[in-house]
Amino acid sequence: MTQPDNFLANYEPLTGESLAAVVDNVLTLCNFTDPMRKLLQSASDDGAGYVVSSAHPRLVDGKPSKNPRYLQTRPDLSNPLQSYVAEIGARFHRKLPLDKPLCHPVDAVLCGRRNNPPEPGIRALAVYNPIHYQELPELFMDFICSLTGKSPSTTGAGSEGALTKGPFNALRATADLNNALVSFILTGYAGFSSSAGYIGPDVRVDHDISLLIPEVWARLSEEERDPQFLIEKGYLEPLEDFDYEGERVLASRLGYRITDRFVHGFLGKIFDNPNAVFTEAILKPESQGMAVFVDGVNNIVEAQQRVARQYLDDGSIEEACPPLKALLYIMATGEYQGKSAHDPAIRQMFSRDYLLASDWYRGRLKEKQARESVLWQRNVSYLEEFLDKPGYADEAERLAIEQRLEVARERLLAVQEEDYLNSLVGTLGADPLAPPAEAV
Repeated sequence: MTQPDNFLANYEPLTGESLAAVVDNVLTLCNFTDPMRKLLQSASDDGAGYVVSSAHPRLVDGKPSKNPRYLQTRPDLSNPLQSYVAEIGARFHRKLPLDKPLCHPVDAVLCGRRNNPPEPGIRALAVYNPIHYQELPELFMDFICSLTGKSPSTTGAGSEGALTKGPFNALRATADLNNALVSFILTGYAGFSSSAGYIGPDVRVDHDISLLIPEVWARLSEEERDPQFLIEKGYLEPLEDFDYEGERVLASRLGYRITDRFVHGFLGKIFDNPNAVFTEAILKPESQGMAVFVDGVNNIVEAQQRVARQYLDDGSIEEACPPLKALLYIMATGEYQGKSAHDPAIRQMFSRDYLLASDWYRGRLKEKQARESVLWQRNVSYLEEFLDKPGYADEAERLAIEQRLEVARERLLAVQEEDYLNSLVGTLGADPLAPPAEAV
């Protein structure tokens, strides 16, 4: 924050008496880092203009703002040497010469969760520990609901709409959800997530955990990131449904969470004593207060039920693919055709083998083939019309329209073949934006 060219918002401008009150108080001044202390002292000595302090948010209605923000110059621009060293290190590791492009593939994406403690008018949502893993049924219950906690920059909490696209999407949410689910099943994506804001009602972490996760994940091998490996070795533990004061608490919706074995086995690469940082209160948020934990789980389940009922009420559930349709009924009513989310028949619907063998997935591929056929038919018609235009012969020759037309006709015939349809197996296909071919 002491560097030039920062963009700062919601910090109190200190000048004159307000700045002197900070600088002249030795105990306060000593609590700042050296760069911030020197900046404040320099501004005080200069006597002109104003300065901001990392400890003094803007006062709004006499109270410090909870939403101070600043944007710094990108580190790779302010200190390009570090980026250069990182690039050269990657080239050495891969034995990649300078004349070849260096790609940095992203092979892990962890969702973030905004959590909040109970406040007046805001229900608790702080039931997750630092890292959770959810299998696809539980993960997509969360995606469908997209429940978010209250953050300093928002006025409330609640569902933002499926995949957080609710306010911006002209299509029914089922189209995006169908595409997302097919993509997740085909790629074998592991649904890990990290926490932000609070872990339990008492432990405030802001974005510290979210910023830490890349450091952890970058140090794990591909095998160590595999959820089955983590479960078998005791690095992840499942949350089970339980009874509390005579009511069933569906804690299994939270999936799996990291254990003290995970902390001991992997976080020692970052911390000297990781168990002192990741205590039982952090690994098991219910230890901070079971009543708050239960209310947080119920908050999630009730929000999922409320959102799922909207799909039933407006009829959009009929456009959901069979696994998604089953999930929506379970969220709304607790079961689908007499089966719960834990029934093996329901779990099987989220497997790759089931997907590839299903009629509804084949229907997506046929829809993709049909749209490709329409596209290439339109291309052929356009090129034929161009050739028929009077006075365009020279231009058609310059643009090689006849050769392009020949290619377009060949492509049109190719996409109409059965071989093309079979070549699409393993791809996303296309959402029909209508009830799927296979009735369940």
